Amino acid sequence: MAPSDSNVIFRVRGSLEFSCWLESSNVLQSQRSISKSFNDLRSKVREESLVFNICNSPVFLWPNQDCQATVGNVSASTPCGDLQKHIEVEDWNGGGKKKRKDKKNVLTVISLTLMTEVTVPAEENLPAPYLSTEKKRHALNMVLPVDCVISTAADESIGIVCERLIGALCCQLSDMEKVVLQHMKGTAMPVPQLFHFMLPEPNGLVSVVYPANISDSQLESYRKELHKKYELAEDRPYFRRANAFQFPDQPYKDGYLRNPHEYLNHPNLEGANLYLVQGVYSYHHYMQDRINDNGWGCAYRSLQTICSWFQQQGFVERAVPTHKEIQQALVDAGDKPAAFVGSCQWIGSIEVQVVLDQLLNVTSKIMFVSQGSELATKGRELANHFETEGTPVMIGGGVLAHTILGVAWSESSGQIRYLILDPHYTGGEDLQTITEKGWCGWKGPDFWDQQAYYNLCLPQRPKMI
Repeated sequence: MAPSDSNVIFRVRGSLEFSCWLESSNVLQSQRSISKSFNDLRSKVREESLVFNICNSPVFLWPNQDCQATVGNVSASTPCGDLQKHIEVEDWNGGGKKKRKDKKNVLTVISLTLMTEVTVPAEENLPAPYLSTEKKRHALNMVLPVDCVISTAADESIGIVCERLIGALCCQLSDMEKVVLQHMKGTAMPVPQLFHFMLPEPNGLVSVVYPANISDSQLESYRKELHKKYELAEDRPYFRRANAFQFPDQPYKDGYLRNPHEYLNHPNLEGANLYLVQGVYSYHHYMQDRINDNGWGCAYRSLQTICSWFQQQGFVERAVPTHKEIQQALVDAGDKPAAFVGSCQWIGSIEVQVVLDQLLNVTSKIMFVSQGSELATKGRELANHFETEGTPVMIGGGVLAHTILGVAWSESSGQIRYLILDPHYTGGEDLQTITEKGWCGWKGPDFWDQQAYYNLCLPQRPKMI
């Protein structure tokens, strides 16, 4: 089911102890032992001792005991959306923090922890993965992480939700079993990894198990099977690890803001349609990464935002290039002399095109505009770009560079607004300041210097999975 505004995503995470015997001289027997162990785990998640704890709440549920709960007014017939009443939300007004800015159409996620009720004291620490040897037989013991999600209507009963979660856990264990058996080499058992991907409607959020330590490039045939299963075109990645869905309660660890435009209200422009960047990008701007590029690095930062888009959509695996790496790429391409590396010299749209080709093997189209007043007539071209390619656009004019993330354009009247991400921002990663002060915001045609010429770099999306 695809999530909607009235839906709730339930996510249950935990670990299960996995153990089996592997025989180096009998691969078939080892496979049978693995299958038996996974079958035992599927039985375990259906036992009455299984418990769900609603994170940040006092609510514990016994899903296999008719959803008995530790809170009196929670039962199997309670609408699952009511569980939000029992969840404590962090106070963003306290401790000097500013009030959190709400994302438009944010998903409601209720997190649960998988637990087991015990009647004897548990071991202080869960066992680390280990392998003990007994002649030709090996005992494998490891902690197997589980991470299941379902999307459901907020008025669905808790009883039905628990049934679906138990079913999802069993399905995930079956998927793990298939991956382990398929990628085993002798008695070497691959560790299964869990990923969730948000697909276009009507598919919504789906879960996939991959073997750890096997690269995306080696899993292309499996991804093709997934594209066919979910009826997806094979012109863009949906199932690379970089495409994994980032849940709202899991902040990114690299410190960059993602998609600040999603916190903005749309412009009120009669008869206009929205044409926006597709996917996730990082906001790169002046003074980040301990580099003082104030006054010369705006095009570098716009290029970094574009590179982050290609990385986070799974088109490339390389990290976002630094200023020096961008400069070295221009030298390697024969566009600049060796002395350019380490300088504070500007670059423009043409250099951005060269670097994207040199580092990412991404081609770009260049749109030339002789004066800023002509940009108001480019609505159709920009709308088509965002509808078909969906990549951020770098625009340079005079000594300034910006990133265009979309347009609101009326075909009948020709009126247009531009969604601008401004790399000239020099402050910290303060979403409220960035959105309220217009560093990421909708701009009219008068935003551009009406007399200056502009070049726009429109990166083209590679056709790949």
